[in-house]
Amino acid sequence: MARLTEELMARLHRLARSEGMELVAVEVGGTPRRPRLRLVLDRREGSVTLNDCEIVSRQASLLLDEADPFPGPYTLEVSSPGLDRKLYGPEDYERFRGHAVRVKMRPGAGSSRVMEGFLLGLEAGVVHLRMASGEEIGIPEEGVFEARLDPFLEERLTRQGERPRRRERDRAKRERQ
Repeated sequence: MARLTEELMARLHRLARSEGMELVAVEVGGTPRRPRLRLVLDRREGSVTLNDCEIVSRQASLLLDEADPFPGPYTLEVSSPGLDRKLYGPEDYERFRGHAVRVKMRPGAGSSRVMEGFLLGLEAGVVHLRMASGEEIGIPEEGVFEARLDPFLEERLTRQGERPRRRERDRAKRERQ
């Protein structure tokens, strides 16, 4: 699979900055016959629009045609990170401190494969979470396969907390009848 040169990466980063965004990830995937290059854009303030992605896609295509990093055809995808965005580096762990996250663990890295909680930060190679129970835990960063924002965690926790109350309310209603 092709690798992008440092010069091309720098040009792609400059392109995103020139459009008021940051290039948070460059992912090369697909197959050797049909590689896929995904550029993930974000903004500090506001969100990335479809129009933003189109503009960067057109300009990135010109840069990529000039650099020709792939021996044949390839697919270029330009997107925003989405609501359940992946945390790509230490700056994301700081930026999204206090947000709900879902952390997938590497095989053999711990007893639970998926941890859900509120991000407290990343310090000295340890991801700190506050679990729904209120317990604070530390996960070694090397044990993390993927960490993503989980915008619906609070809603799920609220619903789970309401189920027992709802059952109690329904039982009390039946007893009154």
